[in-house]
Amino acid sequence: MTAMEHSTSAQAPSAPPRDTTRITPRAALGRLPAYAAGKPASEVPGLVAYKLASNENPFGAVPAVREALASFADVNRYPDPAATALREALAEHLDVPAEDMVAGAGSLGALNQLLAAFAGTGEDGQPDEVVYAWRSFEAYPISVGLAGATSVQVPNLPDGSHDLDAMAAAVTGRTRVILLCTPNNPTGPSLRDDAVREFLAKVPPHVVVVVDEAYTEFQRLAGLANGIDLYREHPNVVSLRTFSKAHGLAGLRVGYTVAQQDVTRHLRQSAPAFSVTEVAQLAAVASLKSIEQVDERVEQLVAERERVLRGLTELGWQYPETQANFVWLPLGEHSEQFARVCDENALSVRRFGAEGVRVSFGEPEANTRFLELCASFPHPSTMPAPQRTADR
Repeated sequence: MTAMEHSTSAQAPSAPPRDTTRITPRAALGRLPAYAAGKPASEVPGLVAYKLASNENPFGAVPAVREALASFADVNRYPDPAATALREALAEHLDVPAEDMVAGAGSLGALNQLLAAFAGTGEDGQPDEVVYAWRSFEAYPISVGLAGATSVQVPNLPDGSHDLDAMAAAVTGRTRVILLCTPNNPTGPSLRDDAVREFLAKVPPHVVVVVDEAYTEFQRLAGLANGIDLYREHPNVVSLRTFSKAHGLAGLRVGYTVAQQDVTRHLRQSAPAFSVTEVAQLAAVASLKSIEQVDERVEQLVAERERVLRGLTELGWQYPETQANFVWLPLGEHSEQFARVCDENALSVRRFGAEGVRVSFGEPEANTRFLELCASFPHPSTMPAPQRTADR
């Protein structure tokens, strides 16, 4: 539900009787959206196809990861359920205690573990509430609903950023978790450190605040929120991170949470056994040991980001500020046409209905073709005018 619906909704009606004549899923399942993953580009004769729809790292994993994958043979053995070697490597990399980390199958798997521990159905039989900005990561409403909780979606500001004041106002006695996505997927803006600290001062200390930082390695601006810094000072803050993006391990599903031990002890209880495979753990450790090479690939992608953004600006296209490896184009009713033009030219992008299109930064050749298509597209993206406050 939206924040407005949340504030005005009456008590939910009783559930209709279950159909006992056929096999049916939980009623909640029918109310949830389906996750739409980015699709590969269409094959077009004479053109190399590029996928710019899933925020993947086009440069792939570092050589050490490939060596670890090639040498792995113990597929008949279960993985270490505690991901000990991975947590120890992360402890050294992040300068945090290994006990403060819990691994998950990607950051989404880690999020599902957190929701399973902290949000669902209360002792009174009523659903807990999870507050998050919208539009944001499209898996949020699915994960929240499957956990048995209720989504409270707070609309983004016109520039695509979180409305932290409205999110704080949406917190009620039923709120158990708040999700902050920074940079926000799919719109791009990052949260500033001072704004998040001000927000945390308004949140009750028993509410878990998740700082979802899947794209944190791509950020370059000063003064942005950092979940690792925040969790050290706030017992209710959880940093959610992944190896899928910067490290190029999206296909192996390795993510993790960083939180104080009053939180992580519950996450270990809610985590499915053996959720992160041994080969995924080995690959992640190998990537951390070659972090300089990872950083070089990230810098390549950041350079491509800046080149594409300059090109869009020169063409007169408007877009929200992004510190991620993607850009949001608020094309509105022209979104479908633009996505179709891209597909006809062997580029796949991610369209979100009639709201806009998210484009990942990919190989240099793909980015150049994307800019060429933007140059010829007749409906450049525009941003809404800033909201004016009433004269006082």
